[in-house]
Amino acid sequence: MPARSQPVSVVTGGAGFLGSHLTDRLLAEGHRVIAIDNLITGNTANIGHLAGSENYRFIKHNVSNFIFLPEEKIDYVFHFASPASPIDYLELPIPTLKVGALGTHNTLGLAKDKKATFILASTSEVYGDPLEHPQREDYWGNVNPIGPRGVYDEAKRFAEAMTMAYHRYHRVDTKIVRIFNTYGPRMRLRDGRVVPAFIGQALNGQPLTVFGDGSQTRSFCYASDLIDGIFNLAMSDYHEPVNLGNPREMTIKQFADEIIRITGTRSKIDYKPLPVDDPKVRQPDITRAKEVLDWQPRVDFEEGIKKTIEYFKEALASPR
Repeated sequence: MPARSQPVSVVTGGAGFLGSHLTDRLLAEGHRVIAIDNLITGNTANIGHLAGSENYRFIKHNVSNFIFLPEEKIDYVFHFASPASPIDYLELPIPTLKVGALGTHNTLGLAKDKKATFILASTSEVYGDPLEHPQREDYWGNVNPIGPRGVYDEAKRFAEAMTMAYHRYHRVDTKIVRIFNTYGPRMRLRDGRVVPAFIGQALNGQPLTVFGDGSQTRSFCYASDLIDGIFNLAMSDYHEPVNLGNPREMTIKQFADEIIRITGTRSKIDYKPLPVDDPKVRQPDITRAKEVLDWQPRVDFEEGIKKTIEYFKEALASPR
């Protein structure tokens, strides 16, 4: 593809779980990718296979600081940088707030300067502990702004507000994806989220830690399905937030039982007190994604979870 016509995409958080999968998809679509990550939660192992690629460049940088890129042409800016698991944002509350505020400001400024399309990775956490179920994009949420989870929830809510302000005031072409629970290879084994936690515990023969009575629900989407939706959104002309996730809802207890069954472990369940402000339900209404993006998840839960278990088996066998 001639350099002049080749799309150029910037991916912040490019060494993270989703950022690295997104990078692979963009490269497969013929884009040149500039990945930016300060590696505070990202991992170079996620992008090691891209070393030497003529269409890929990695920059170690904290996007909460000013971003300078000399490229004349940038077509897309995907802002995926942020601690995203409870363990991370509880340990890194101020960097989480800064990347949601300053990082979003800097990446929006980059998109404005380069006349690029801007795609914000937001989250289902903007709905907080929801009083509406399933969650639709027009629901404003139930968030405790001063609770321990507020640093992540409010950072993303602010990021959405700033994104829409740049769209309305500066006419930047912006998109907002609200990402629901996603799983797959390249998740960090000890990042505190339920999928790697349960799989790691099961593979190590440890009890599976369930908080509360396990009746709280989650909806799990496989990474490749999510990336399909994100790519479709980036290529669309739609500007309002779009939920992306799998509406197949299950309780945490059911999920634990499934992991025990599929791994064949003898692990039992260990019940612990429910953390503060832990959402009781989480299920996306994906009507908008179906209508606007012609998107819905296709990977069956058992198929996706088996691929993820195999990834963690290999990671445990050869820790990096």
